[in-house]
Amino acid sequence: MSQDLFLALDQGTQSVRAMLFDLDGQLVAKSQQYIEPYFAAQPNWAEQEAGYFWENLSLACQGLWTAHPELKSRVVAVSLACQRATMLCLDEDLQPLRPATIWLDSRRTEHYPHLPLWLKAGIKFAGQEPIIHQFQSKAECNWLAADYRDVWSKTKHFVQLSGYLTLKLTDQLNDAVASQIGYIPFDYKRQQWAAPSDLKWRALTLKRHQLPPLVQAAEPLGIISREAARDTGIPEGLTLYAAGADKACEVLGAGAITPDVGCLSYGTTATFNTGNSRYVEPLPFLPAYPAAVPHTYNSEIMVFRGYWMVNWFKREFAAQEVLQAKAQGIEPELLFDDLLRQSPPGAMGLILQPFWSPGVKFPGPEAKGSIIGFGDVHTRAHLYRAIIEGIGYALRQGKDMLEKRNGRPITSLKVAGGGSQSNEVMQITANIFGMHAERPHTFETSGLGAAINAAVGAGYYKSHADAVAVMCHRGDVFTPEAGSVELYDQLYKQVYSKIYPQLQPLYRSIRQITGYPK
Repeated sequence: MSQDLFLALDQGTQSVRAMLFDLDGQLVAKSQQYIEPYFAAQPNWAEQEAGYFWENLSLACQGLWTAHPELKSRVVAVSLACQRATMLCLDEDLQPLRPATIWLDSRRTEHYPHLPLWLKAGIKFAGQEPIIHQFQSKAECNWLAADYRDVWSKTKHFVQLSGYLTLKLTDQLNDAVASQIGYIPFDYKRQQWAAPSDLKWRALTLKRHQLPPLVQAAEPLGIISREAARDTGIPEGLTLYAAGADKACEVLGAGAITPDVGCLSYGTTATFNTGNSRYVEPLPFLPAYPAAVPHTYNSEIMVFRGYWMVNWFKREFAAQEVLQAKAQGIEPELLFDDLLRQSPPGAMGLILQPFWSPGVKFPGPEAKGSIIGFGDVHTRAHLYRAIIEGIGYALRQGKDMLEKRNGRPITSLKVAGGGSQSNEVMQITANIFGMHAERPHTFETSGLGAAINAAVGAGYYKSHADAVAVMCHRGDVFTPEAGSVELYDQLYKQVYSKIYPQLQPLYRSIRQITGYPK
């Protein structure tokens, strides 16, 4: 086996990691730098300084070389996975004009470009008015143009955080196709910037010349520059290969590249993905995202506030565990498994629908979260179990949707993301889905997906499929337990699946009366 190593940089929401993988897909070394995900000058804002991301990425790399100086000379290629839909305005000198808008920012505007009457009539006839309104009102470029006119007038380049970090690493303003997710004029089917006739150009203030060139996964983005080598310690002259957004890399790192393999991700946003060589929209008029494999797609169902809810529980209900964890020098989440063991499967009838944030189509823009079934027996332990089970039900619903859309059953279930590190959560997942739930061999699946692209790009494997066959391995497998499977199946079909249709009219009334969600 070759001694060559691939440096995978993973710029996540909670931390940035610099990792070294070998040709077998084994994690050889890792350095992690925790970050403040964002600051919020006002409620629902989420911003972070661009320089802060670069400084912490550099610190993560320097930490890797300090701990493992002997490995530096073995690195042969670099790749980057990055949080998605985090946008930056750059001036003509490629300098940030204001903080990056993090994907969690929920600002909107009603001052966006007007569409011609004939086009509006066609949109109305197709029943797509809510989706177009959502697209225009939430698009960062539209509210920046409305609320920060001076900044927007100076914005020569509008890029994802991945594009900015690529610029810092290589001195070239390029970005990966598989990083293009958000309210941007991207043609998801053709995996390129939209054609001039595309509706998106009329709906947005953005112009084509403000967007960077794109390259497919495993193609070169540039060469590590002298300045980047000085800041990060990455050897100058190494090639940076395109990978994609963190979720896309995670799906690849889990080995889920065909429609019969489901990839469940328990991250801040929880997702259910299937890989596909065909363009299959997860729901009509909602795009399939570019995969971290060239010219392929990921069909994704998203629970926007997924494991964000674990943090919500920690903040609002778990002061006891937070103090206990601090005294023991461990993360509070490690103590939450005890809460799961204190309550039975089904949480004694406490059922949670995790729509803590509205959606576009399913759930719709009126959606709200709900918890039903409270009784005098319920405790914090039942509530925490209901959160975990509710996320599981929502993702099982995603699996059912994707099986119908793909026309193919899902026969294998891979589970990644921070929540997958809990054995209790993995067992609940196996029981809710009624399938074996498998962890990949490494928790760093997003980094592994980036490393696969570096390995393919550098010519060590002929294709991504060849690389996946060698670099992705089976980890722990959790077997469904018959009694719990039957219980969860009844709760899912007879209760959970009926909550949203039953409460949707009430959510609409609440939205109309209170103006929330907008």
